[in-house]
Amino acid sequence: MRMRTLAVTVLAALSTTAAFGETYPSKPITIVVPFAAGGPVDVMARALAEPMSATLGAPILIENVPGAAGTVGVGRVAAAKPDGYTVSIGHWSTHVLNPAIYQLRFDIINDLAPVVMLPSAPQLIVARASLPASSLTELVTWLKSNNGNVGTAGVGSAIHVAGLLFKQRTGADFVFVSYRSGGQALQDLIAGHVDLSFDQASNSLPYVRSGQLKALAVTSNARLAAAPEIPTVDEAGLPGFYISVWYGLWVPKGTPAEVVAKLNAAAIQAMSEPALRKRLSDLGQTFPAPDQLTPQALGALQKAEIDRWWPIVKAADIKPE
Repeated sequence: MRMRTLAVTVLAALSTTAAFGETYPSKPITIVVPFAAGGPVDVMARALAEPMSATLGAPILIENVPGAAGTVGVGRVAAAKPDGYTVSIGHWSTHVLNPAIYQLRFDIINDLAPVVMLPSAPQLIVARASLPASSLTELVTWLKSNNGNVGTAGVGSAIHVAGLLFKQRTGADFVFVSYRSGGQALQDLIAGHVDLSFDQASNSLPYVRSGQLKALAVTSNARLAAAPEIPTVDEAGLPGFYISVWYGLWVPKGTPAEVVAKLNAAAIQAMSEPALRKRLSDLGQTFPAPDQLTPQALGALQKAEIDRWWPIVKAADIKPE
């Protein structure tokens, strides 16, 4: 019944008779990924683009605009014309953490409007396959006596903030190595050039399964359905170290409500596609509940996360590189 109600809502939004909505979209839509190609945000955007394009009846282009941990790409959308043709995809790091770290030329709340919440996933604490630690406690011991390093997607990225909190909680020490995207950091981790990462499960789980990486814990209070063999941080000896990286779509503030509704409906329709659901679920992603799929729900989540994380980030005195 819930899915039937949701389908009716989607169809209603797509068939809006508002004057603007009758002509939108009449040209390609661009989703701006604020990182280089190959990372988890890029993967999410490309997974959504094809089914959303089919629903909207217009091409969807992916534009990778990396720089400053995602702030350049998000700023590009904040400054764009509010007509629904430039869309921001981002997550907990780009749309919550960054404004507490960087001096931005835009306001993350007042210059962007939420469209829809997308799937989320906890992080995996992953290490290079050759690292001589097979558990989280062994990892902490190893880090305390070796010059370890962590590959990140830049200062203020989800990996970076998780690493800082890990340092605080465990007393372990390591240096951060910044890359332009999580995908690039992951490739160097697989190659053994860096030791450790706090990576999104959707990004690193395939390499854990192939034996190219070792997963020491998942940052949640429940094991992943897609990888039940990986212990939780509670089980691994770091209780309460919970971090979930959630995703969303935003448009420039002032975008007509009927256009936001069409984008919202197309994303919801895409997330209902069995092939996409299986693909992302197999990577450890969890889909939002039907009552969390409104623009208002994403806006409320973003504000709640800002209230939670900004004091933590500012207390850590994180500075841009």
